[in-house]
Amino acid sequence: MELFHTFSIAFMAFFAIMNPSATLPVYLSLTSSESPATSKTIALRACLIAFLIVAIFSLSGKMLFELFGISISALRIAGGVLIFMIGYQMVQGSAATAQHPSNSDQHAAQQEEGTNVAISPLATPMMAGPGTIATAMNLSAHNDIAHSLVTIAAFALLCFITYLIYLGGKPLVRFLGQNIMTVITRLMGLILAVIGVQMLVTGIHSAFPAITSVVH
Repeated sequence: MELFHTFSIAFMAFFAIMNPSATLPVYLSLTSSESPATSKTIALRACLIAFLIVAIFSLSGKMLFELFGISISALRIAGGVLIFMIGYQMVQGSAATAQHPSNSDQHAAQQEEGTNVAISPLATPMMAGPGTIATAMNLSAHNDIAHSLVTIAAFALLCFITYLIYLGGKPLVRFLGQNIMTVITRLMGLILAVIGVQMLVTGIHSAFPAITSVVH
């Protein structure tokens, strides 16, 4: 039951951060001059690279903690603040600067050869940006490997869904329309902000148990 709860939280957090419906227009603009086969390859490669990034940080999180002397509480507090800020920007109707490339970055990417855009800006920072990595490390910060594998599985499912959305991108954008996509972005931002606050509260509680126990 606990692992299912972890899977649900991880999937919702990742989905809110990546928000495939919001990144879809960027993907379409970057691949507008490519053939359908090349566009499909770019989408697949971007998803695979993003998955590898998150998997590596999920599995090596504990080692990184020990290497840099980072506590789980510190990660939860920092990650919670970062994720809240991304969610807040999304609620305000603007793309999170930490998770989405600027217009100049997108323009530079369009000048690159073919599938290079799969690495940047699609795989990172759009799919596996700072917020995604912080969430993966936060949810994997347990002593057993099960939580890490569940977190990776949640992100793998999201990568598969994102891949399907990218493949059917043009009809989906026409069907939903800009207004609906804006509403979806803001709803995802609200969910993300709440998840960030919960991470922050959990981090403060574990870092200062004496103070929080007095408050309760």
